[in-house]
Amino acid sequence: MNTNYYIVAGHCFCVSAEDRVLELMTNYEPFVAAQGETVFALTVKAGEAVSYVEELRQEDEGQDIICGRTFDHPVFEFRWGGRTAGWLECESDYRNATLTTTGYAEKMAVDNALMVLYALATAGLNTALFHSAVVSYEGRAYMFLGKSGTGKSTHASLWLRYINGTELVNDDNPVVRVTDDGMAVVYGSPWSGKTPCYRNISYPLGGIVQLSQAPYNKIKPLKGISAYVVLVPSISGKRWDRQVADGLHQTENALAQTVPTWHLECLPDEAAAQLCNSTITV
Repeated sequence: MNTNYYIVAGHCFCVSAEDRVLELMTNYEPFVAAQGETVFALTVKAGEAVSYVEELRQEDEGQDIICGRTFDHPVFEFRWGGRTAGWLECESDYRNATLTTTGYAEKMAVDNALMVLYALATAGLNTALFHSAVVSYEGRAYMFLGKSGTGKSTHASLWLRYINGTELVNDDNPVVRVTDDGMAVVYGSPWSGKTPCYRNISYPLGGIVQLSQAPYNKIKPLKGISAYVVLVPSISGKRWDRQVADGLHQTENALAQTVPTWHLECLPDEAAAQLCNSTITV
């Protein structure tokens, strides 16, 4: 068993596993780092099933994440196509955890375990793992939020096609950190949904856009509580864990107060991208 270190959005973590597992983690290669102080450590091993009591279940496009507890530890079970790929058993502060794999969909289990650990271990560090598509334009990043199927990736692709100078930062799971002086910065990550975009880059966050489908294109600004409300569903976290929830609230509140936020009702066309770009990048 060997250990690799990675840095994502300035946070270092490590993974200890057999070489064959580490070799699957090609999407983490841009984030490889020297040994350092870690926010969490994950050990990956094969073994027997972990028994637990279920608390909550999340289902998304064939992937299930079941949250639960043993007597004293949080547990997450990862399923793909109805079959279990692994069980993640964590210490209560999420600083150390073990992923027990079944040999099925092992890469998926590792990715999900690391996303869960990252989101929970950094929640109190002014950091949030988003479900969002992000593009860069003229030195800033712009995030597109919305429910699954709303068209986040489609709208990002319209910017890439029609707005010169646009680049894709991440297509599904960027990280946002609020610095000590209150600046919001968005980072690429090793997780990017169906589009492989694993870039170790960062930009100041220039704006956040909530998308919804409509038979027309219309954009309006969101302020205060309206901005806060659109952020919460797009941020990964265990909301019934008080410590995690408090940390995320601080980050969400800071973003709602400092980052321009908009609601774009739109068609999947060039006009929507042009309207959005001309409005939010001023």
